[in-house]
Amino acid sequence: MNLLPIRNIKKTCATVALCGLMSACGRGDHLGKPPSFSNPLETREHSAMVSASLPLTVDEVGPVDRASLWSGQRSSLLGDRRAVQRGDIMTVVIEIDERAEISNETDRSRSGTESLQVPQLGGLPQRLDEKLPEGASSSDLVSITSKSGSSGDGSVKRKEKLTLRVAATVVDVLPNGVLSISGSQELRVNFEMRELLVSGYVRPEDISRKNEITYDKIAQARVSYGGRGQITDVQQPRIGQQVLDAVLPF
Repeated sequence: MNLLPIRNIKKTCATVALCGLMSACGRGDHLGKPPSFSNPLETREHSAMVSASLPLTVDEVGPVDRASLWSGQRSSLLGDRRAVQRGDIMTVVIEIDERAEISNETDRSRSGTESLQVPQLGGLPQRLDEKLPEGASSSDLVSITSKSGSSGDGSVKRKEKLTLRVAATVVDVLPNGVLSISGSQELRVNFEMRELLVSGYVRPEDISRKNEITYDKIAQARVSYGGRGQITDVQQPRIGQQVLDAVLPF
């Protein structure tokens, strides 16, 4: 008895079971319960806030008049409280209202006619007609007519609108002074978790006096707004259907 097919069947079943188990691991967090919040102690923001940042130099702080009621320190009333070092927090304002419309139209046509007639050629057509089958004539030897045409029409319309505000943390200060920021926000409503993630690079001079920056001034901005939970699971196709959609050629 050949055991090779049986072993292959067992391997296939084991592979399918493993794929099903891996796909269920993502949903196992909220089976019969609300989705769990991510651990804030394991984020880059927490690591940046608990680590000590480099102290500012005298040139960066500026001279302080000890006899004056107002000082240039960040904790004073007139101090600059914008985020400048690792662990500082700023507000990212995301206001996206974009609209794009593209329309293309093409039209092409071509026609041609070719005709060859030999009504009189030294009596040859008359003699040739006697040998041709009944109803055939050599007066119109060749007659070709062709006509072709093609047309195409396409359009693309897109409209996006998103308004969000999220606090981001300076996770690193690059050697050229550019700030690397990262922020996350989670909101749970019943059994559905809404997640907002933002990251990118910011120039300190682009931060407003209100310690805010708009998304269009963030280099390599990465903004993600989505969710996870029971409603999201129902809206997503099963892992088997996704595999078949990617493999089947029709």
